[in-house]
Amino acid sequence: MPGTSTLVPEVTHVSPHGFWLLLGDEELLLPFGEFPWFKQATIEQLTAIEWPSTDHLYWPLLDIDLSISSIRDPAQFPLISQAAVLPITPSK
Repeated sequence: MPGTSTLVPEVTHVSPHGFWLLLGDEELLLPFGEFPWFKQATIEQLTAIEWPSTDHLYWPLLDIDLSISSIRDPAQFPLISQAAVLPITPSK
């Protein structure tokens, strides 16, 4: 019977461009250009991470959930939204 995981995600470095996250024996870069929700976060907010399942990370102080797959390959999970263009109606 498997026991409780003792692996804890750890932020190993923060720079103006992003931050490095250690997950077990894998270190991943989260660039702020790809993950803009973290850009204004404090160190306390960045380092409070939960790893509730194999492919899921949660930052409770920021209320951010991410798939680890999206960190490994952000191109597969585009984060750019397109604003709807509404027609301009002339005022009377």
